[in-house]
Amino acid sequence: MRRPGTVSRRAAVPAFLALSCVGAFVTAPAMAKDGADAAPADEAALAQRRDDDILVEGERIRQDASPKDVAPIIDTPKSIVLLDKSVIEQTGSANLQDALRTVPGITFGAAEGGNPIGDRPFIRGFDSQGSLYVDGVRDLASQTREVFAIESIQIVRGSDSTLGGRGSAGGTINILSKTPQPGNFGSVNASYGNGDYKRVTGDLNVQISDTVAARIQGLWHDQNVVDRDAIWSKRWGFAPSITIGLGTPTRLTASYYYLESHELPDSGMPFLYTIANAPGTGNIFTTPALGNVITAGGQTGYVARSNFYGLVDRDFRDSTTNQAMLRVEHDFGNVTLRNTARYSHSEQSYNFLLPDDSQGNVFGTAAINPAPATPGGLRGDILTGGYVWRRGNTRYGYSESIVDQTDLSGTFKTGGMEHSFAVGTEFSWEKTRRGALVSANGSTVSPRCNTATIARYYCTSLFNPNPYDPWVNYSSDTSAVQTPIVRGAPNTETQNDAQTQAIYGFDSITITPALILNLGARYDRFKSTVTLPFTAGTSALRLSRTDKLFNWQAGLVLKPTKETSLYASYATAATPPNTLLGEGREDNALPTTSSAVNLAILDALKVQKTKTYEVGAKGSLFGDKLALGLAVFQTDIDNARVQIDATTVGFLGKTRIRGVELTANGTILPGWTIFGGYTYLDPKIIDAGFAALTAPANGPAAAKIVYVPSVNTGKQVPQTAKNSFTLSTNYQATKRFSFGGGAYYMDRQIGGYADNRAATQTTTGVVTVSSATKVLTRGVPSYWRFDAQARYKLTDNVEIAVNAQNLTNKTYFSQTYTSHYAAIAPGRTVFGTVSLKF
Repeated sequence: MRRPGTVSRRAAVPAFLALSCVGAFVTAPAMAKDGADAAPADEAALAQRRDDDILVEGERIRQDASPKDVAPIIDTPKSIVLLDKSVIEQTGSANLQDALRTVPGITFGAAEGGNPIGDRPFIRGFDSQGSLYVDGVRDLASQTREVFAIESIQIVRGSDSTLGGRGSAGGTINILSKTPQPGNFGSVNASYGNGDYKRVTGDLNVQISDTVAARIQGLWHDQNVVDRDAIWSKRWGFAPSITIGLGTPTRLTASYYYLESHELPDSGMPFLYTIANAPGTGNIFTTPALGNVITAGGQTGYVARSNFYGLVDRDFRDSTTNQAMLRVEHDFGNVTLRNTARYSHSEQSYNFLLPDDSQGNVFGTAAINPAPATPGGLRGDILTGGYVWRRGNTRYGYSESIVDQTDLSGTFKTGGMEHSFAVGTEFSWEKTRRGALVSANGSTVSPRCNTATIARYYCTSLFNPNPYDPWVNYSSDTSAVQTPIVRGAPNTETQNDAQTQAIYGFDSITITPALILNLGARYDRFKSTVTLPFTAGTSALRLSRTDKLFNWQAGLVLKPTKETSLYASYATAATPPNTLLGEGREDNALPTTSSAVNLAILDALKVQKTKTYEVGAKGSLFGDKLALGLAVFQTDIDNARVQIDATTVGFLGKTRIRGVELTANGTILPGWTIFGGYTYLDPKIIDAGFAALTAPANGPAAAKIVYVPSVNTGKQVPQTAKNSFTLSTNYQATKRFSFGGGAYYMDRQIGGYADNRAATQTTTGVVTVSSATKVLTRGVPSYWRFDAQARYKLTDNVEIAVNAQNLTNKTYFSQTYTSHYAAIAPGRTVFGTVSLKF
């Protein structure tokens, strides 16, 4: 018998959260008592007990089932992690990237266009930027997501297009929003810390009547970044919602979400070497320039972690996100019909610094500069290194979508077997439009750094950059006419439109109590159209294609006991051309110019296919308080797009990622909770296709392009870490005092590869390709990060907390790009929080 006041932690144990057979988006999770006046569950709900209900102070609150909720997670043949709001709060996470860093096996990629510093998580080595969902609906827009309105985050690992549609090669991430609940409760949290860290969040739930409740969350955030010069970010937002029909067979929920962000974006540090100036031979690993550096010209200096190479007078990133959702559902006995409609509109504009090393200006290309009488000497070319080109990547644009999903779900019996099923349809309309800001940054000058470009602050010192240089914009790199930064003309913009029609179905079949078969299938018709930039006075050209996608998965679950399961599964994913609609880096994009070559490429494009094989085990210990998981898997891409020659693409590329995942979540001793795990990946590029080399002209022989096997073949997949470990823990030492912390390990990550093979030709046109004498790998080293936190309840409604992130003040890199730069993490950040619940 449960003692009054005792809380079952089953809400935090993923094994008893019902998810679908493919990872299941629980779009309206039940919620434990949030405030002092939270209402108990009603008698009718208590009468409908299920294994996945949540016990709160002796009362049972029923999970609000998702339409695709066809099996409890312990009976789901897939690796799934539920990141609860309690872990987000305890770790002091303020955005989605902060929160996801507590999950093993997730890394983050950087970019130079699209969404360069926004959310770009990699799951099992695959870019999952296009596989982010909010309440089960795809959220494609380029942005940096907040956590103030998040109830929990679900990470499904493995090929997952059966659930969400296109993409999802490595898995999916679903953000679950806070929604109205029975009862009256609220909270306000105010934080302040070093780096001028200031943050205020609020959450208020009001039960208006027996069947109507409303809820609203709010946020205000303002901070600098510890140990980073000049960097700052500000944002604010709110998220109201209302539910009519609580506790009745017919329910309607309407919600809205708004977030506005402004920041000075930080791209971190440039890499030290390029393939042209890297010293030595053989395999060379280069990291970003940091600490003591000696340039090619012999200059010695120190690159501090605080160095910022951008310009306060030029760089910015502004974004807004608007989302409105309407959900209607009705119960017909054991069957529920639900319709969800969501409208999203997001805007983004930035002038994003990229500390560029592309012409060797960081380390240098020569021991001395050109002689004064030479053309280079007259320009004042700097070849000896020690300078960073402040390359400004610009974009403005928006993304817009309307998505409508209808689901029918329930249970029935046939032939002595129990079925838990879900069938549904999805219709979506998506549009993105983007252009570039007109801004001169020295991109037409070669080499990049000389007397003129330094005078215009296009280049700055590697060792002593000044973010407050009085930079002004000119109409061109050589013009003396000053001009404001403006948007490009409408005819220079690119627009992408997409339409999706899909039908899907899932079934969890209990053949016997010890044997369960999970099945799922989905068919999508995806049409994508790109409207290309055009010359003023002419008509725009549109390129379009339609792809038909079929994905499926099957899994068998063996249950030795009610609390344990063994499983084996197979699942597929499909990534059609133009999946991201220009909102990120895309290996299989539609052409963006109207040349005859690109038109031929358009016809040759195919859908990239991914498949995952997985076996695993799950179990619950200590009376359902601790959930353990083990998964062993292999994910293959067999027909990735590669360039065969200048006019031909092929689909012969192959990538293979094998791995092992261990997870542990819940209570290991009374009052002691943990969240985390370990992931090992063996990520290998089996076949990367070809790379182009140019054989310069030689007498009568014109320059030729030849294709050689890509340097990437046989290498580790970029943006992945072979080993990663996370552990977040909290111990309730007394009734009022708790403490804990986190330990996070990330193995070395690779940005990209290059080699120095070269092509030459004779006067008769005979081409010779020289072998590589060195292969350059850009990447960032492994690191350990440690956090600490402590909390004390002054009263039942007032709590104070202290969080210390990066406790040892470790210098490490959190993201890396294929070339040019890697993002550096903040230094030790300590902040206190006062929380008031009512």
